[in-house]
Amino acid sequence: MQELVARLARRRRLLIAIQVVFVTVLLGMLAWAFRDSWRDAAPRLRHASVPDLLLACGFLGLYYLLFVIGWQWILRALGIRATYPVALQAEMASMLAKYIPGGIWTPAARVLWLRRASGERRTSVVVTSILLEAGLSAIAGIVVLLCALPFVEGWDAPLIPLVLFAAGLLGLLHPRVFRAIAGRVFRPFGAGPPPVLPWRSLLGLVAFYASTWVIGGIALLFIVRSLDGDAQLVDAPYLGGTAAVGAIVAVLSVLAPSGLGVREASMYGLLLAVASPGVALGATVLNRLAITLVEAALLAAAVLFWRLRRA
Repeated sequence: MQELVARLARRRRLLIAIQVVFVTVLLGMLAWAFRDSWRDAAPRLRHASVPDLLLACGFLGLYYLLFVIGWQWILRALGIRATYPVALQAEMASMLAKYIPGGIWTPAARVLWLRRASGERRTSVVVTSILLEAGLSAIAGIVVLLCALPFVEGWDAPLIPLVLFAAGLLGLLHPRVFRAIAGRVFRPFGAGPPPVLPWRSLLGLVAFYASTWVIGGIALLFIVRSLDGDAQLVDAPYLGGTAAVGAIVAVLSVLAPSGLGVREASMYGLLLAVASPGVALGATVLNRLAITLVEAALLAAAVLFWRLRRA
């Protein structure tokens, strides 16, 4: 990890410049493409319902709190014990680190925070837990979206790429395959093959993460309603799948820190099935603001609680 960070640091200026240019051009193109929808979205944003936004932030907070439990589950299965406040700090720190250009800072922040707070030095095992969390959560989000499609009219989801992506992840997360690949990746850094999770644990985690995406969908539902959208509770699973696709795109978009712009574009396209263009555009903007504020608030609360408990 240290060697990888050092290599990236030597190319930091070039990498940052490329990402800044990419995001600037992308946001400019999106602003031009959505200029008509923005005329409808702007007044909706100015008069957004505060109670609905507070409910959305509350469900977003619940989503993240449950998401941390899933990571703790993986850590315990890999032989690492981390208290909930420490795991929450590390998780939220990595979520906010995704805005830093470079891509490596999201896992690096979690590894370093966990090491500082708990003294855990098995870097390869922690990185393994992060990869498992990302893969299992992505599979669960795609499953939720596919199960919700029959109950939504007018959707335009890229089914074949999503199914192929989920199938590829399932193949990579097979215990034997994952152990072989991870062993080769970590070997140059002096680490042996990481422990693996049995199929029973993997399927249980997929089911758990699927429930968290439904809660995330309820949060997105209240964001849509805050803009006078007419989405119903039955649309929550579809909205959860929409949020999952946005998160997957954000992880895969290497050039855009936190998937800025790319995530919003993918979510906008899926939101059109349950909302007008103006509502869909406004909801993507509010969703970005809400997840950032909730992540920062949870990190601050976790640090405060941890320090008070230690004192």
